[in-house]
Amino acid sequence: MKREHVIKPVLDHHYPTIQYGKGVYLYDELGKAYIDGCSGAVTAGLGHGVQEIIDAMMEQANKVSFVYRSQFTSEPAEQLAEKLSDLAPGNDYWTFFVNSGSEATETAMKIAIQHWQEKGRPGKNKVISRRMSYHGITLGALSMSGHVLRRRRFIPLLEDFPVVMPPYCYRCPLGKAVGNCQLACADDLATAIKRIGAEHIAAFIAEPIIGAAGGAIVPPEGYYKRIKAICEQFDILFIADEVMTGIARTGAMFGMQHDEVEPDLMALGKGMSAGYTPMAATLVKDHVMEPILKGTKSIMSGHTYSANPQSAAISLAVLTYIDKHQLVSAAANKGSHLLNALRLLADGIEIIGDVRGKGLLLAIEFVADRTTKQPFAPGLGVTSRIIENAFQKGLLVYPAAGAIDGEGDAIIIAPPLIISEEEMDQLVGILAESIREVMAELTPSTLEEI
Repeated sequence: MKREHVIKPVLDHHYPTIQYGKGVYLYDELGKAYIDGCSGAVTAGLGHGVQEIIDAMMEQANKVSFVYRSQFTSEPAEQLAEKLSDLAPGNDYWTFFVNSGSEATETAMKIAIQHWQEKGRPGKNKVISRRMSYHGITLGALSMSGHVLRRRRFIPLLEDFPVVMPPYCYRCPLGKAVGNCQLACADDLATAIKRIGAEHIAAFIAEPIIGAAGGAIVPPEGYYKRIKAICEQFDILFIADEVMTGIARTGAMFGMQHDEVEPDLMALGKGMSAGYTPMAATLVKDHVMEPILKGTKSIMSGHTYSANPQSAAISLAVLTYIDKHQLVSAAANKGSHLLNALRLLADGIEIIGDVRGKGLLLAIEFVADRTTKQPFAPGLGVTSRIIENAFQKGLLVYPAAGAIDGEGDAIIIAPPLIISEEEMDQLVGILAESIREVMAELTPSTLEEI
């Protein structure tokens, strides 16, 4: 067997080679079709092989693909920054372009800390976050993340930033009942701030909907308005990690728009370029930039490919396509159809504990006992089994953690925004078969072996 040179997620696992993609389907070297039921990593929001985006790539490549940000700017970069500000809550944002969501959240952290330095308050240098969260894999972003499994290997190198309880209504960490909690999970932020000391805290970061660390966990109504009020009360900046939720995914252009909240900083990625190029961004409100503009006049961050015109032109084309085809409202409408279909599926499958999400960012959490919400033992690998079974049947879904300790089982279903009703029904049909087959494997004797 010919040796391999690419470091893949699992080194001894065989990965099929993809030849091409079209719409919501990917096709491997044997011609097998896969429904991209999770947009890769909740990224390929427009699907694959969109000619308008390909044309924009070629048009820009015929002009210039790269300039270095300390030497030049470009029309696509300037236009994209203006467009993002026009779309974002409050419309008064500056943009720092980077290459990935991890870089975007880490840049947001750096800018928040620099904001306070330039205001003469260098002691405000901590960024706190929630215990169920994922903000990226670079060390700064991982320090802000409460994803237990992804932190574990690097604990000695990480800051202990995640301290706030998650808004996890299915398994409320505070033991409260839904609708009768008075948003105690939001008030836990105030408790954490008082314990640490507001004079030490630069910012609080949160995903509008918790993604990989919990599986499309939607906070209760009013949660983010309370969070923003607490941040303002204690003079702390609020960073919204919109890497997964941003750019139409949840049925709004940004996840924060569901709560009518204007974050001080936002991190974007994934859907911003729809997978057609590596591109991400940190959006920064005018008032956050003001002391820097009056002070050093320079953000201490930078990347070789930041704001390159090729990626900027592609991202502009993505935003144009979303507007032209009304994909924000499409995500809301299609998400409602898919959520109802998944909930009907759950009625007949007892290992499905919860179906949740918003727009086309949905998830299923699996449990060993639906009544007690007891998660499966980690050694059973229920998430991996379901993902692999679905993969063999030609359906891609995305892994997520579940349960408070991050060792439960969940999957994310987040197909491209252009998916049809017929394709959604096909997706649900394959998923139903996969879950039932894995459930049949989980016999009492199997459970006892773990």
